[in-house]
Amino acid sequence: MPHHPAKPIAAAVLAAVLAASSAAATTFLPPSEVPAARSGLAQRTPMNALARAGERNVVAGQRGHILYSDAAGTWTQADVPLSADLTALSFPTAQQGWAVGHEGVVLHTSDGGVTWQRQLDAQKITRLLVERYGTPANPDDAAAQQLQKSAAGFAALPADKPLLDVWFEDEKKGFAVGAFNLILRTEDGGKNWTPWLDHVDNPKGLHLYAIRPAGGSVFIVGEQGLVLRLDRERQRFVRVALPYEGTLFGVVGTQDMVLVHGLRGHSFRSMDGGANWTRVETGTTAGLSSAVVRADGSVVLASQAGEVLLSTDAGASFARINTTQQAPVFAVAEAGQGGLALAGFRGVRIERLDAVKQDGANARKP
Repeated sequence: MPHHPAKPIAAAVLAAVLAASSAAATTFLPPSEVPAARSGLAQRTPMNALARAGERNVVAGQRGHILYSDAAGTWTQADVPLSADLTALSFPTAQQGWAVGHEGVVLHTSDGGVTWQRQLDAQKITRLLVERYGTPANPDDAAAQQLQKSAAGFAALPADKPLLDVWFEDEKKGFAVGAFNLILRTEDGGKNWTPWLDHVDNPKGLHLYAIRPAGGSVFIVGEQGLVLRLDRERQRFVRVALPYEGTLFGVVGTQDMVLVHGLRGHSFRSMDGGANWTRVETGTTAGLSSAVVRADGSVVLASQAGEVLLSTDAGASFARINTTQQAPVFAVAEAGQGGLALAGFRGVRIERLDAVKQDGANARKP
């Protein structure tokens, strides 16, 4: 039989590939353990969250990318110890900030977003839940049994256990919320976190998408029209009735006003702390993904279709405004010098909203 020298070479190559694959498999690390990669194109990658931190903006998104801006609007990539997708940001001061995301990660910065340190991840959250709810003091307590079941169910989930929003009222006290009624509370700047599942009127375990102060209280919104308001005396988030059963993506407000927004252009406004709601005509059927109340009192809504809507009457009505591009927007925040920061599928950019507002031809009712 003739000798085929190519066969042993191919066999050797195959063996080398298999060995390399085996080695790679044994050394695989999840995104929560791999630092975010440096990229000159990070500003143009999908971004999910924005926050104002003093005189700068901070943006966060896929693969652990976090960037911060300077006064000239230049974006610089931050040092981040993980590459999990990030979903939300909160800066109670110019220097102190928090980010949350998939795999249950919580990050903290004390230098305005330049460098970040991990505070929490899915493994630690699972331990916290099991420690708090795994062995009910009263096995006959139906509520305790449900919490035990929730903790066990969370532990059984895959590694991707997303936190979807974070909000800090000051440098010490804050909340993080996420899928399946996950809610955590800290009163020491994130050094310690306490599960708060037993402080929420959410027996179905619905996803919690956003938490923000509004209407003189703190509100959480989620799927199936879920609206919760913090009762500070009882230390409990209580259910608030809303004439809508679709998913809500966000909530913003002032001391007197609450505005919730979600699927298919739906938005509702309350001027009495959530006791009564009025539907707001937004003129769009796209999902309303983000909103912000600006320093001048105007309210901006942004949609997944790239629309930007402006209200100058405390959220009672909105006018659509032109922007330099119309790409899906996932987050919006105020920027300096009359600007508006928009983040989404195409990265982050700054729009000069004040110039748009002054040009009557550029503003139109939806």
